[in-house]
Amino acid sequence: MAPFDFGQKVDTAQFDKLIEGNYEVNASDYLQKGWEMFKGNIGEFIGFTLVVFAASLVISKLGAFGSLLFSALAAPLYAGFSIAAFRILSGKSLQFSDFFKGFNYFLPLFLAGLASGIIVSVGLALLLLPGIYLAVGYMLTTLLVIDHRMEFWQAMETSRKIVTKNWFAFFIFALLLFLVNVLGIIALGVGLLVTIPITSCAAAIAYKEIVGLHSTEW
Repeated sequence: MAPFDFGQKVDTAQFDKLIEGNYEVNASDYLQKGWEMFKGNIGEFIGFTLVVFAASLVISKLGAFGSLLFSALAAPLYAGFSIAAFRILSGKSLQFSDFFKGFNYFLPLFLAGLASGIIVSVGLALLLLPGIYLAVGYMLTTLLVIDHRMEFWQAMETSRKIVTKNWFAFFIFALLLFLVNVLGIIALGVGLLVTIPITSCAAAIAYKEIVGLHSTEW
């Protein structure tokens, strides 16, 4: 997929059974597997997290322009963790360059991040609960873009419909991921070198076990 492709419309019939049926969300299991995945590739994950931190530090020095630049780069950068996890889950070898393949999906990831950020912010400002509902509902958006080359709005809506079926379980999962990263911040921020990869891997594992992997190339 070229970086500035909008993505494609996908036949959502493949998700109907999941949306209409039922599934389990095993948050602690996903985190445990995320930890195991991190341990097996610790050098690559910590190395890429350091790259993300360094990029954010450099960009922060650019003032308002830096904020705009990082908002554009954040989604494809963090998508690198998901791509790495997908490759490991599918039994493929992991190269450090694979972490940067999120930029192959730059435009749909950027648009999804922009649109969901605005919508969630409005929901939080107006009544709080709609914002929380949507923040959790959009959890699978990035993963759908990467796995199905899906255009951003369809990915957001598909994610919301899938998550809504078992929203409270996803809320607990999202809260657990958040708390793990808070622990990383408390550990002088250094802990984020561990918690960001673990929580990112856990989210990718949850996607794989609930939705299933569609693509074989990321």
